[in-house]
Amino acid sequence: MRWRLALLVAAAMTLVLLAFLVPLALLLRGVAADRAVSVAMTQAQSLGILVATADPQSLRLAVEQLNVDPSRPVSVYQPDGAVVGPFTDRTPAVRLAARTGSFSVEHAAGREVLVAVQGLPQGTAVIRVFVPLGELRQGVTRAWLVLALLGAGLLAVGVAVADRLAVMVVRPIRSLASVSDALAGGDLDRRAPASSGPPEVRAVAAALNHLAARIRHLLQSERERVADLSHRMRTPMTALRLDAEGLRDPADADRILAHVAALDRAVTTVIEDARRERDVPSCDATAVVAERVRFWTVLAEDQGRPVETDLPAGPLPVAVSATELAACVDALLGNVFAHTEEGVALAVTLDAHRVLTVQDAGAGFDPSAGARGVSNAGSTGLGLDIARRTAETAGGTLTVDRSPLGGARVTVTLSALTEP
Repeated sequence: MRWRLALLVAAAMTLVLLAFLVPLALLLRGVAADRAVSVAMTQAQSLGILVATADPQSLRLAVEQLNVDPSRPVSVYQPDGAVVGPFTDRTPAVRLAARTGSFSVEHAAGREVLVAVQGLPQGTAVIRVFVPLGELRQGVTRAWLVLALLGAGLLAVGVAVADRLAVMVVRPIRSLASVSDALAGGDLDRRAPASSGPPEVRAVAAALNHLAARIRHLLQSERERVADLSHRMRTPMTALRLDAEGLRDPADADRILAHVAALDRAVTTVIEDARRERDVPSCDATAVVAERVRFWTVLAEDQGRPVETDLPAGPLPVAVSATELAACVDALLGNVFAHTEEGVALAVTLDAHRVLTVQDAGAGFDPSAGARGVSNAGSTGLGLDIARRTAETAGGTLTVDRSPLGGARVTVTLSALTEP
């Protein structure tokens, strides 16, 4: 925008300068030509007095003295046919001047000034002065150069002023864009300066600040409503814990109590995560995937499922929280256990490029699966959507295709953790 404004001003100023300087340049050329012709006319008129009063010898001496400068030759054509000066041929202009009077004629090489001296006994004498083109345009080139430099200087000053004015407009707009990007990145404390720029830009800045404050208020209210979830679930979870403690079988009681404790931890984690304004999330993908695979391996052994794992030997940091990555792995493995028969093999792979792959030897499913709330197997359809959103949150992707084992293969690409 800055360069467009400068270009617009430059184009407008160029048109104005051309409209002013071109006529002025032509006027200067005309003034220079008129000045040279005027000097020649004065010279010819002063010589006309000698033609009328002096003797031929004095006239010849005067003409020779004027022709000392050969660039402006002077000739006198007498009524009796005699010619005094370098030009002896009578041109058509000379013959016309003898009949009509004084005038000037423009030629390609200069201008011919003719002065008729009338009242002589023999007739009319004609004084011819030829002004060369160089004298007609003397000083014009320098004047044009000065005009060109003046126009270029004015254009440069105009463009510089336009650039400064454009900066005054563009800088607040760039500040608004920076604040908008910061708000989109989660920095809800950023505000645009509402005291710089044109009134329209200040109005946009004020509206953006109001929008940021409104978004922050809505998010804060949403976090508080999520936090209230803990209080709402205390009573049913306490009742469930009491019912579990009242079971006769200690093993069942311990199992139910463990599930209740896990549910309590999950709810607490969700609430803390909702109330906390986090920076860049991160976790060790190797540790998280290994822990979740160990959890699901117990159920796989009960169902006689072979589980093949291939994980990196060392830590593998990724830009996603441990809770979200664990939920992603649970969703993918839960789909395998929920939609394949017992005994169907599965494989979990995590390579050094942060590509997580879960595949099975079942019947597979439609590669277009994964839309939120859509399922062809009678489920809620949220499993793959959780994994997809986890991948997108981490700057990665999720793809579904056919596994070499014969069933489905889900590939989640995660992004590396970059330090700010």
